[in-house]
Amino acid sequence: MPIITINNLIDLQARVGEELAVSDWLEITQQRIAQFAEATGDHQWIHVDVARAARESPFGGAIAHGYLTLSLLAKFAQESIVIGNIRMGVNYGLNRVRFTAPVRAGNSIRARFVLTAYDAIEGGAQLTWKASVEIKDSEKPACIAEMILRWYL
Repeated sequence: MPIITINNLIDLQARVGEELAVSDWLEITQQRIAQFAEATGDHQWIHVDVARAARESPFGGAIAHGYLTLSLLAKFAQESIVIGNIRMGVNYGLNRVRFTAPVRAGNSIRARFVLTAYDAIEGGAQLTWKASVEIKDSEKPACIAEMILRWYL
């Protein structure tokens, strides 16, 4: 699915219930995992000790932090959903997040976005999205989240 371009924020009201965007694939490298560990201070061995993770982890190797996978939703959304005449957008929060499968170093992931609610707010709209992060060649998603974004005109 290509990048979706919506001319005006109000045009999204009629699209509630639709899958509107699918991002491009992104490879999760061990370097990205290590950088996330540095940024957050989460150096748990299942993420950063490749040799130990290969030996001892039930996942068969190093895996990405769940919060790394979750944090990439902002990147995926910005790259796959373009709305005209928006002054700014902010993350408003999450209602529900589940990490349903590990993302191993070397896996590629992408996100699918379904618009589940559109609520007018002063100066713009609050949009609720069901976001699913898929792992290439896997039937089970890595993460499912209900994310809330506020976009202002």
